[in-house]
Amino acid sequence: MALNFPDLTKLYAHNFDTVIDVRSPAEYAEDHLPGAINLPVLNNEERARVGTIYVQESPFLARKLGAALVFRNAANHIEQHLSHHEGSWRPLVYCWRGGQRSGSFTWMLQQIGWRADVVEGGYRTYRRLVNAYLYDDPLPHRLIALDGYTGTAKTDLLALLQRRGVQVLDLEALANHRGSLLGERPGGQPAQKAFESALSSALCAMNPARPVVVEAESSKIGSLILPPSLWTALCAAPRVQITAPMEARAAYLVRAYDDILSDSDRLRDRLSPLRFHRGHDVVDGWMHLIDADEKHALTQALMEQHYDPAYTKSRRSRSAEVLANINIATLDDDGLATAASQIESLLDQL
Repeated sequence: MALNFPDLTKLYAHNFDTVIDVRSPAEYAEDHLPGAINLPVLNNEERARVGTIYVQESPFLARKLGAALVFRNAANHIEQHLSHHEGSWRPLVYCWRGGQRSGSFTWMLQQIGWRADVVEGGYRTYRRLVNAYLYDDPLPHRLIALDGYTGTAKTDLLALLQRRGVQVLDLEALANHRGSLLGERPGGQPAQKAFESALSSALCAMNPARPVVVEAESSKIGSLILPPSLWTALCAAPRVQITAPMEARAAYLVRAYDDILSDSDRLRDRLSPLRFHRGHDVVDGWMHLIDADEKHALTQALMEQHYDPAYTKSRRSRSAEVLANINIATLDDDGLATAASQIESLLDQL
């Protein structure tokens, strides 16, 4: 009997030793259950070949070839990747829809003596649960948003709060992007589905009775879209407003964005499209500062002429409650630690 999971929290709280995704590497790369390993019973080419035969020739021929490939690949996995497991090992297996791929592999594992089970409905069931959690149902969490101009070290504050035991949802870390025009990070961003898996997994691991601190973001982080349930909760979340002097913000951003500030060609490429929004004279001024390697002056100019005006405009359209205004005079270790303590004390009163 395949296992039925009525909601996402119960699926994430499974007690199995290993979750095995037997779909093709391409399917796994796009998205998978958090923590699952990939032991494909059909690789990308084999899956395409079987599918073509099914459509163009005969479903029977496709199933016959597929069965041979599945059992051959499954045998290789058992011999090469799973042979070290003891008899008490409990794997949970899934494929695209909980059909022949996962069923066949689970049967083989059970015949060996392992206590294997399969997810009813496979990955499609999992995606329906994720969609319900992030698109249909209201989030059960109380979000508190850190808000403020670019360069007020909100991401560093999140890390400090997390180390103090505060529940934190770091959207930029999950999206692998710093959330701004110059925010790309090495490795690129995950697929939208993988981002949503990471989001739902992180949220389901948190206690809804305690507040969750998150950075106030726009509806997109890089190319990724915040799902509706999260975006609705974030828009309504009360704010902790973080401020800091312009000089301190510029110095902080020079440190935090040194990678792209040191790459002149990439920097010009990212800033050039802003000519339409900010005008040629403004962008030409930025280019001169890049040519002169004036990182601090460039950072300050970008804040004054682009980031701060954009933030001020977006803030006018929001009416969320402000719980506190916290000014950080110096964005160094001492200044951030003091601000984190203030935020932690505020959360204790909620």
